[in-house]
Order: sequence, then C-alpha cells, then structure tokens
Amino acid sequence: MASTKYKNVYISDFYTLVGPLEKESHLKKYNAAMKDYYFGEKTFEQAEVKMQETVIDSILERNYLKNSEVDLLIGGDLTNQIAVTSYSAKKYNFPFLGLYSACATFVESLIVGSNFIDSSNYKKIISVTSSHNLTAEKQFRYPVEYGAPRPHTATFTTTGAVATFISKKPSKIKIESSTIGTPVDMGINDANNLGAVMAPAAASTLMLHLKELERDITYYDLILTGDLGCVGGKILQEYMEKNYKINLKKYLDAGCELFLDSQETYAGGSGPVCLPLVLFNKVLNYKKYKKILIIATGALHSVTLVNQKMAIPGIAHALSLEVL
Repeated sequence: MASTKYKNVYISDFYTLVGPLEKESHLKKYNAAMKDYYFGEKTFEQAEVKMQETVIDSILERNYLKNSEVDLLIGGDLTNQIAVTSYSAKKYNFPFLGLYSACATFVESLIVGSNFIDSSNYKKIISVTSSHNLTAEKQFRYPVEYGAPRPHTATFTTTGAVATFISKKPSKIKIESSTIGTPVDMGINDANNLGAVMAPAAASTLMLHLKELERDITYYDLILTGDLGCVGGKILQEYMEKNYKINLKKYLDAGCELFLDSQETYAGGSGPVCLPLVLFNKVLNYKKYKKILIIATGALHSVTLVNQKMAIPGIAHALSLEVL
C-alpha cells in the first residue's frame, strides 16, 4: 500500500522567497524576494544556502519557535549531495533528514514529515527546499554563460526557497493523505525534454492514488502537477486520455503557470521550489479550490549517466490537501 491517510496533520505555516525573475511572474504574492542571483553572497551556491536559512529563520520567528522546540528538519535541493540543504542545516541544532527526489523533493519531505507527525512521535517539523537557476542549470544542462541553444521542450529552473511548518495544530491547510510513487522509465534520455520523462510517472502515481483510496478524478477540485512544464503537462493530459480514458479538466501544471510568456522560459518553470511557489502564492488565493491533489514530479538522472546514454527514470509523489 503506497497511500496513507492522516488524522490530524496540518501545514501550520509556510514562508516563500522568490528570485528576481519569479517576482515579476504570475505569482500573486510572496513573502520575500531577491534583488539578484547572488543574494549578497560571493557565489550562487552560497546564495542558495542563504536562501534556505532565510526561510527557515522566518518560520522560526513567525511561530515563536525556539530551536529546541523543533523535532526535525527535513529537506533537499538539486545540488550534488544536496550540499545546499546540508550546509544550511548545520546552522541549527535540529535533527536532520536530507532527502532527494529531484523536483519531487518538496512533496517527499511533506510525506515523510506527515508520517512522523501522524505517529505522534514528533510534534513540530520544518521542511525546506530550494532551487537556484544558476546552480542547477550548470549541473543538469549547461552553464548559462555558455549560451547553448535550447529546444522548446526545455524548462527553466526556478529560483526560490520555501520552508513549511508541519504540526497537529489546526490551520487552513490540512494534509489529508499521500501516495508514494515508483520510478517509471520510458527509455527517454533527453535532458532537455524532462516533461516527457516525468509525465508517465505522474500518471502512474495519480492512478495509484485514486485506486488505493477508492476515489474518482472528480473528487478533487484541482490536480496540480509540478514541474512538467507546458509540454509535459500536455503529454500527461494526452497520456491519461489515451491509456485511462480520463479527461483532466480540472488540471494545472506549476511549471506552466509560473512565468509570463514574455519572460522566455521555454516550456516553463522547473525545480523543486516551482510547485510550492505556485501552490502557496497563486493557487491557494483562489477560494474555489477546496480539495487539491498536488503531484510533484522529478527526473532521477545525473550528468554522468546521461552522458553514458542511460535512460532517465521519472518519479512522482502525491499529496492530498484540504483547504478549510
């Protein structure tokens, strides 16, 4: 059984920091914004560490939390060995679990945290994730300075950081259930077409979630994926129609919803922070969405294996939210 229902688990608070391009995007609001990609630091990697520290510090301050009151810090990012999250975590005296599911890391961290909270062994958990365009692009594709041309299927790594406070304290966002995905490999090895890599994984997890929890697609007011991008989102819709006879009418993809067309971000946004930025700063502003299924997608690849012509597996994890 990959799905779990929770009794009393809530997103008690969240704090979002956006990058210089993201603050000019479709986002309705955000907590803080960066003026530039350096964020007052010497390197982009050090900037991303500071980004995570900023959102964690803000959660602690807003909720009057002492470091000794936090039972666990969970999180991850896109840098090698999730170095950014490890470096930010060392600032705090928290028990720490580092996670990696590529761009699905945000939902993975909430699933792990929700299970700990639901067990009653932990009371207060902070999850954190981030991505930085200029740290991630040079790992997974090319450094921006290289000026390499990109196809229309490529996405643009989102810059930002999000910290989420999970507890049993009732709030307007209840974590109702989750489904852990399995890796799906369709034989695609194009790192510039990750939407196609991840779309079948999103479909697999969605169908597993509906089956195990005995629900129809109409149960949800919105299915929100992230970050398939505009190309991958269309592939998912076609895939669901062809293979499962399901028409995804109430559907959005965070990568396609984030940037303006004029910002020229190819197929849209990507990165583990893309989904939470759109969820917290745009989607939740629409009061019509009461039952939301968020499906975070990730491409489980590395430069080394892609250069060896290995196919890229996709992963997707789902979380059911009830907006009260």
